[in-house]
Amino acid sequence: MPKLVRLYIQSVALGFVLSAAFTGGLLWLDVAGIGHLVAASEIGWIAVVMLLVFNGIVFSGVQFAYRIMALAEPEDDPKGGHGVREPVLIPAPVPVVASSMKRQRR
Repeated sequence: MPKLVRLYIQSVALGFVLSAAFTGGLLWLDVAGIGHLVAASEIGWIAVVMLLVFNGIVFSGVQFAYRIMALAEPEDDPKGGHGVREPVLIPAPVPVVASSMKRQRR
């Protein structure tokens, strides 16, 4: 089996394990009353399955992305110092002339 496929399967498995732990924590700690709602309903198991599946998809994707990005080789190039500089505001004095004459209507 190719290494990338094995990495993906491991990431998906770990993502669903994390999803099960997260969903169990939500139900056990009764966050926002979810544990009570699931326990009091006849079809509360559907909510638990949906939480497991959807959180599993999210956690698997995050886990796989993290593992892929961790495979990158470190860059040896120098960092910073060559970007575009920020503009510097320089105050420009504006002379103000007081006018003693008012505008006349025509």
